[in-house]
Amino acid sequence: MALKETIINESLKLFSLKGFISTSVHDILSAAKTSKGGFYNHFASKEALFYQVLNEARTIWRDRNLHDLDKVEKHIDKLILLLRNYKGRYLIDAEKFPGGCIFIMFAVELGDQRPHLSKEVQKGFIGLKTMIKRMLDQSQRSGELKNTVNTDVMSEIIFNSMLGASISFSTDKSIEKLDCSINALIAFLETLKK
Repeated sequence: MALKETIINESLKLFSLKGFISTSVHDILSAAKTSKGGFYNHFASKEALFYQVLNEARTIWRDRNLHDLDKVEKHIDKLILLLRNYKGRYLIDAEKFPGGCIFIMFAVELGDQRPHLSKEVQKGFIGLKTMIKRMLDQSQRSGELKNTVNTDVMSEIIFNSMLGASISFSTDKSIEKLDCSINALIAFLETLKK
C-alpha cells in the first residue's frame, strides 16, 4: 500500500475513534509509521487530509450500503436491503471504523468548531435522506407502499432511526441492540407494504 493510502486508512481509524480535532498529526505519523516529511509530501495540511479521508469514507459507505441494491427489483425491498447493509456490512466494520460511524463523529465534533468541514459532512446526510425519500416515493408510485404513507415523514423517521442506531452502537458496540433497532425499523416498513 502506498504511503498516501496508508495515511488515509490510518486516519480513518483514528478519526472514528478520537475525532478530527483530537487526533494530532503526531498520532497520524505514529499510526502510519511515517515522518512529517512523508505526511506533508502528500498533504498540505491536516485539513487537506480531512477531505481525502471524507472521500474515502464516502466510497466505503457506498460500497457497503449500496451492495446488491441493483439486483433487487422492488423499491421498498431496496430500502430494506439498504438497512440490512447498513447494519451488517457498514456499522459493524471495526477494522475501518473502530470507533463507529465516522460521519456521526464528524457531525458531532465539527459543527461548532469547524463549520466549513461540518458542511461537507452534512452533504452526505442530505444525500442519504434524499435517497431514502426517493426510494419511498418510487415504492409508492409503483404500488408497493400504501398510499396513506407520508413519505416526507417516513424518510425523516428512517433517517433519524439509522443515525440513532449508529450512535447507540458506537457507544456500546452491542450487536444485539443494533439488530433489534434495525430489525424493528425493517418490521415497521414491512407493515407499510401493500
